Amino acid sequence: MGLGGESGENENEIPETKSNQPRGSTGQEDSSDERLSRQPSEASCYATEEEEEEARLQLGPKCSIKEHLEKDKDDESLRRWKEQLLGSVDVNSVGETLEPDVKILSLTILCPGRPDIVLQIPEDGDPKGVWFTLKEGTHYHLRFSIKVSNNIVSGLRYTNTVWKTGLKVDSSKEMLGTFSPQPEPYIHEMPEETTPSGYFARGSYAAKSRFVDDDNKCYLEINYTFGIQKEWVE
Repeated sequence: MGLGGESGENENEIPETKSNQPRGSTGQEDSSDERLSRQPSEASCYATEEEEEEARLQLGPKCSIKEHLEKDKDDESLRRWKEQLLGSVDVNSVGETLEPDVKILSLTILCPGRPDIVLQIPEDGDPKGVWFTLKEGTHYHLRFSIKVSNNIVSGLRYTNTVWKTGLKVDSSKEMLGTFSPQPEPYIHEMPEETTPSGYFARGSYAAKSRFVDDDNKCYLEINYTFGIQKEWVE
């Protein structure tokens, strides 16, 4: 997950990673990619560069949906944008709530010609054992199901960091977007990636994925391991 390397003919080198441009769900987009870093780092011990950057971000006070609607009433274009963003939100039921409630309902890996891999997310965010195994050189993309309640969540983004034998081999971030509350979950699909291939690409990886908003509030952190093998595990 998050390994976007191209297949290479030289199997004596650890493959570089390659990340795609993000596609935001509601208009706000951001992207950041990093090349291989040789600093020894474990998911459970050290903060990622993304977390350090997020810690420096300071935003103003939050507003309820009702307060958002009352601001700039005379600005017609802004009023229409707010109405489009909020859609069918019942302002009477959520209008005074400051904190959004964001739940990641499911995480699915889609590979052409293969059954979807639907991953169950434990309550503690730490799947036991190997969470999933992919074949080397496989094209895949991720699909998230996201439920938003109570208030608008601004700048929700997904970050993913991967380690192999104690070395960080991939770090990526994608802006998912700004979402208003609605009864049905949002479905967001990530850009296609390719698992690395070659002898040194195979084996076990440690990873950490996080879903964080513009206020640096983390709604889900998953620490897990996954594998890359020469063939699919049936």
